Amino acid sequence: MSRIDSLIAKMTLAEKLGQLTMTASSYAVTGPVIAGDSTQAIKEGTIGNLLNMVGAEHVREMQRLAIEESRLGIPLLIGFDIIHGHRTIFPIPLAEAGLFDPATWAQTARESAKEAAAEGLAMTFAPMLDVARDPRWGRSAEGPGEDGWLATRIAEAKVHGFQGTDLAAADSLAAVAKHFVAYGAVTAGREYAAVDISERSVREVYLPAFAAAVAGGVAAIMPAFTDLDGVPMSANGAYLRGWLREKMNFDGVIVTDYNAIAELIHHGVAADLAQAAALALKAGVDVDMMADAFRRGLPVALERGWVQMEDIDAAVGRVLKLKEKLGLFDDPYRRGATPEAAAALSARRQLARAVAARAVVLLKNDGVLPLAAAGGASRIAVVGPLADASAEMRGPWWGAAGTEGHVTVVEGLRNVLSGARVMHAAGVDINSDVVSGISAALKVCETADAILLCLGEAATMSGEAASRSDIGLPGRQREFAEAVLAHAATLRKPVVAVVFSGRPLVIPWLAEKANALLAAWFLGSEAGNAIGDVVFGHVSPSGRTAVSWPRAAGQVPIFFGQRPSGRPADPKDHYTSKYLDVSNEPLYPFGFGLTYGAFKYSNLRVPQDGFTERETAVVRVDVTNEGKRAAEETVFLFTHTKVAPVTRPLLELKGFAKIPLQPGETGTVTLLLPMRELRFLGLNLEPVFQPGEVEVLVGPCAERSQLLVGSLRLTGPVAALG
Repeated sequence: MSRIDSLIAKMTLAEKLGQLTMTASSYAVTGPVIAGDSTQAIKEGTIGNLLNMVGAEHVREMQRLAIEESRLGIPLLIGFDIIHGHRTIFPIPLAEAGLFDPATWAQTARESAKEAAAEGLAMTFAPMLDVARDPRWGRSAEGPGEDGWLATRIAEAKVHGFQGTDLAAADSLAAVAKHFVAYGAVTAGREYAAVDISERSVREVYLPAFAAAVAGGVAAIMPAFTDLDGVPMSANGAYLRGWLREKMNFDGVIVTDYNAIAELIHHGVAADLAQAAALALKAGVDVDMMADAFRRGLPVALERGWVQMEDIDAAVGRVLKLKEKLGLFDDPYRRGATPEAAAALSARRQLARAVAARAVVLLKNDGVLPLAAAGGASRIAVVGPLADASAEMRGPWWGAAGTEGHVTVVEGLRNVLSGARVMHAAGVDINSDVVSGISAALKVCETADAILLCLGEAATMSGEAASRSDIGLPGRQREFAEAVLAHAATLRKPVVAVVFSGRPLVIPWLAEKANALLAAWFLGSEAGNAIGDVVFGHVSPSGRTAVSWPRAAGQVPIFFGQRPSGRPADPKDHYTSKYLDVSNEPLYPFGFGLTYGAFKYSNLRVPQDGFTERETAVVRVDVTNEGKRAAEETVFLFTHTKVAPVTRPLLELKGFAKIPLQPGETGTVTLLLPMRELRFLGLNLEPVFQPGEVEVLVGPCAERSQLLVGSLRLTGPVAALG
């Protein structure tokens, strides 16, 4: 009999349900506190998993209670939300997605895992794989952006980064891919609202990233809070058992989100906690996070015959198997046993700085940037509510990081260019009606050579429970910004606007009036230094937008992968698909981002031979840096299937590459296009390979007018027409 089978055979029902329960912890003066319980529950074996505990000593003490004082000595599984860093905070995932660099995606996850594991943690509730096309939704900040294909690449990199090559290693964490599935499609971008989309969209856009995570060996999956087609995901057997377990052969742990099982009662699918617990367990859930539904409800459900002991034992077995894979049975103290060296911490901060600088997106530049090269500005006015805001630099998921020690823009400019005189005034708060500080800020601008206008959201305006109906600048920031821009125009001073946010904001007026515009997202611990590196030209910006930036809130949801209309927009024809008051096009398309170079594309080579499903096309394009500074260009490959039984998106992302070039240098970018990537779901929602012409489009972003266009032909049997 295996260790796991032997343990299950010895366990009481209460001990089994303890293994299926995850409870939050907090801290009192005397040490850690378990929510709703005393630590006696750990000794009794009725809590088997914890979340939100940090600190190696605290974690070790809780683990000791489980190992040495419980009857069976089963180790605890302790997890934490390590979304974009633990104590060293990297850019928010939406910003990091814009690097289009799988190696860096994996590296930041690996470093976060090392830092968290050094404190005894064994699980992270990441990566968040929710494709989001409505920037009103606050959790857009945590995810991969608007494209399902990009989300799959991020899933592969992040799972590998968190888990490493050996899940039992002392520096590896069990990754939890979340939120399964289509959480990003909540109605009207409103947090926790219903999701009502087509099965085709679910399968084409939202499921592939989870399929990639499962293929990459992800340890656990977390269902979304929301429903899908009327069935809450924590009780959705069709997707949890049917798709995950049976179709994808996922044998890992399914852990709910916070209190989700109890919320099945609010959804209206369960009358009481026992029914909610039964629905979740039968659907495939293994671990109940914070609802206490399994401990309180499953004994009643057993009595009523709604679940069987075999169902409980199967879930317990999966939890124990994960603990075994993590090496917790063999050495429950391996994580947190050795503090990290100072050199490792320093190197991680340097990595955070480098990644943050690469995540900055230059949206506009009329030549004013970089400042050091554009006149050697030595007196810089840094104004706005985000100019000297350490805590805001962290973003909405700051892990175990405190409020201090995160480099502000003011600090960063002084650090990067020590000879510069940096003058500061906030002007207004992030979100208040107080405007009394505007005049002082305008005064500061008068003696400056250049003005950095730091605007945006508070960190807590993004993330969970942070949907916004108005996605412009909050508070009185627009009034303040327009005053600064008008005053600067009178003074003939250049204005560089730096916008911090967890989502695209609607700011066409700012894009029009500022001399330069940077999307700084929330860049993490090294934010200010990274912005200084970019502004002064130590780093050429290379970040791209992983989401489309709307011109108006009325355009959302907005994304590049839209399907064609039977009446495509035509300004000469009233009865075509367009708005009366705004362009259909985004302010900035997916993939947009300027550099300090100037790139020209030429000589696109797409093979003309017919391709079968098993072949790969090699696509090449020449790129020349016609600018005066070295820079790195990101090259995108899109496709469009011209004729198919079902309408296909106007553009589909199928590849990207990066190329650094010196001024005047030309290089060739090679992109591989496997023909299997051109399969799509046919009329019966099964994959088909459609012979015919496929457009291949290569260029700097998802704006068709900026793409070079070629085509190739697919050969094989023709898909059914219906």
